[in-house]
Amino acid sequence: MNDSSDSESPPMADDMQTDYVVGQDNISGNLGPFGFDIHNRVFAVSAVASIIFILLTLLFPDRASNTFQAIVAFSTGTLDWYFMIIVDFFILFSLALVVLPHGSVRLGGPDARPEHSYLSWFAMLFTAGIGIGLLFFGVLEPVYHANVSLPLGVTSPFGSDGELNPDAIADASALGLAGTYLHWGIHGWAVYVVMALALGIFTYNKGLPFSIRSAFFPILGERVWGWWGHVIDILAVFSTLFGLATSLGLGAQQANAGMNFVFGLEVSTFTQVIVIILVTAVALVSVWRGLEGGLKKLSEINMILAVLFFFFVLFAGPTLVALSGFWSGLATYVTDFLPLSAPFGRDDDAYRQSWTIFYWAWWISWAPFVGMFIARVSRGRTVREFVLCVLLVPSLFIFIWMGVFGSTALDQLYANPAASLVKEYVIDSYRPELSLFGMLNELPLTGLMSTLGIVLALIFFVTSSDSGSLVIDTITAGGKIDAPRPQRMFWAIVEGLIAIVLLIGGGLSALQAGVTATAIPFSIVLLLMCYSIIKALNGELRHLRS
Repeated sequence: MNDSSDSESPPMADDMQTDYVVGQDNISGNLGPFGFDIHNRVFAVSAVASIIFILLTLLFPDRASNTFQAIVAFSTGTLDWYFMIIVDFFILFSLALVVLPHGSVRLGGPDARPEHSYLSWFAMLFTAGIGIGLLFFGVLEPVYHANVSLPLGVTSPFGSDGELNPDAIADASALGLAGTYLHWGIHGWAVYVVMALALGIFTYNKGLPFSIRSAFFPILGERVWGWWGHVIDILAVFSTLFGLATSLGLGAQQANAGMNFVFGLEVSTFTQVIVIILVTAVALVSVWRGLEGGLKKLSEINMILAVLFFFFVLFAGPTLVALSGFWSGLATYVTDFLPLSAPFGRDDDAYRQSWTIFYWAWWISWAPFVGMFIARVSRGRTVREFVLCVLLVPSLFIFIWMGVFGSTALDQLYANPAASLVKEYVIDSYRPELSLFGMLNELPLTGLMSTLGIVLALIFFVTSSDSGSLVIDTITAGGKIDAPRPQRMFWAIVEGLIAIVLLIGGGLSALQAGVTATAIPFSIVLLLMCYSIIKALNGELRHLRS
């Protein structure tokens, strides 16, 4: 197979015969002592472009910072309507698959059965698809939205004079939580559904390589193995790299802030760089041990620690208030779901543009990474089971977590605003990486639980880097899922370096810019995937009925 364009028309999704062999365009076995097995174009372009980006950002940090800020302003201010419409569409598409006959199709064929138990499956979904965000945003968002960004124009409990208005607390708290649920609920997981389902169907049911390009076989035919496919896979690599770098950068900031809060360690970019280097080193060990011995074990350990951490906050804090806040936030999320999802007729720009659009870009940027990983561990599930579980189970867990953490923090804030560290870190001085520790400061065992929070952030850090390396390596190895381990280690190092240079090149704005820049083109990839999924499922249904 060569890379020249083919003039034949694309085949039907139920007739995907191809003479392409996984890895046929790879260079293997002769790349030095590491024995790399790489796709000769996707790996080369991705690796060289990543290195050039790292060098240019380090050499010209001021120019890089200005560029990053311009990208963020364009994405959130000009393309806000676009991001909101396409993510709403992904929800409708996912729900349609549940109610249509397509939901009966099984990933891997009629005789396939799940390779992982529900517990292990949910644990891996939990660590790969949620990660550091629970710790970084679980306190920050509910408090910020209820008092500063104000979704749908809700009245802040703190008036223009700074005095607390008790009558405004209930509505603001409920909508602050609902606004948080919007960012972490089914909208984002619908993005993952599209990517993961496409990969699962075309790999397990159609026998195509485990690569993003395979989902475009119904559209491009044999041309997908040429440069059209190379471009798609390279886009997926960069989307994954920058999505991961954002999470790693936020995780490093929070870990550094926690170390300062507990141990007095200096908060600085230098310290955060050291954190990234050390955690990347641990991730390399996990990568070397593989999926079963490394990532799966870490995911299960992390889930156990996270559950213990959650129950401590629930029972050490105002339990009934926390549970009541979770429920009222969920009720408001359901009743205001459509207004919060609407792209037009809004007067809450601070909330919608600064937060919602960044999240939609972040979820899209993470789609190749999390989608490929979900597909990797979801063989044997029916489409209906897959969609419902991926949409609802992680969302519900997130709602409970953020409902409890957010309600606990809001109760502390309104009970004594003058002494509240949550108010200082979120509203007054805006130090988001410290918001979790501000809430823990008013609970028992502050030092111990703050240390556990740091440990959790670091393990999330490791599992994100590990699973991301696995995904990028699969893409750059031409769809091979058993490529040499040194390749995954190479990409783990590159992820850490990109996170470092983004922090040096502009901090949070640089992290946001990396996400939104890659999300714009990749959103088109996801939209086209929806068409391919329907074509492929139609073919599977015809096969089952024949």
